[in-house]
Amino acid sequence: MTTHQRGLTEPAAETAIDQACRLLRLPTIRGQFIPTADAAEREQLTYRGFLAELLMAECDDRQRRRSERRIKAAGFPRQKWLSDFDFDANRNIPPAVIHTLAKCEWVKNGHPLCLIGDSGTGKSHLLIALGAEAAMAEYRVKYVLAAKLVNELVEAADELILNKTIARYRRFDLLCIDELSYMELDKRGADLLFQVLTDREETASVAIASNESFGGWTKTFTEPRLCAAIVDRLTFNATIIETGTNSYRMAQGRAKTQTGETA
Repeated sequence: MTTHQRGLTEPAAETAIDQACRLLRLPTIRGQFIPTADAAEREQLTYRGFLAELLMAECDDRQRRRSERRIKAAGFPRQKWLSDFDFDANRNIPPAVIHTLAKCEWVKNGHPLCLIGDSGTGKSHLLIALGAEAAMAEYRVKYVLAAKLVNELVEAADELILNKTIARYRRFDLLCIDELSYMELDKRGADLLFQVLTDREETASVAIASNESFGGWTKTFTEPRLCAAIVDRLTFNATIIETGTNSYRMAQGRAKTQTGETA
């Protein structure tokens, strides 16, 4: 195919466009140019309007694919979206605050987020959903269970690659740590986690979900000064949301059971 061809028949023009889109890596235009051209003809769009339609479709699709890649790279264990969250089932969680967080200014500013409450109150759902919002806003996000993170840090220290591992986590704009305070950490594990949090302080965001209030964190971080320092790192400039003690997940299960029994 030459770089400039005139007077092509319609089939030849479609073939030329298809080949050009392959060469230029424009898969959306390649897939949509025929129906878009037909619609433009019906609606009597100008050449500029037709070109704008195609280019915007390519840009939108590229944005969607980038978001999908970032969400996949974050390592979320399952898909959770804010649109699926039942705010009526847990009145402790203010919708206005969550929707403000979804704008990701806190991630931009490197501020922490703490979700505190009992199991089944929506902590992990919100943690994943807000992480997904950040990924779609083009931030680099990583989700990890607290126990897995600590184990990785301990192994890295044993293999003398701790600095490299901490630097890898530093590259993420948002680090989502789930199930913090579900386990007791020895001093070494707590120290290593503290290093990661200190490395990110006031420069990159950390979001945590914990089933213990801060006063109960001494069960996980048994050295009082270290526990206080970790709480300080995670609460300075933080948004703290207490999701409560009543499991709406259990309530939903009971409601479904009752519905089934009465059906």
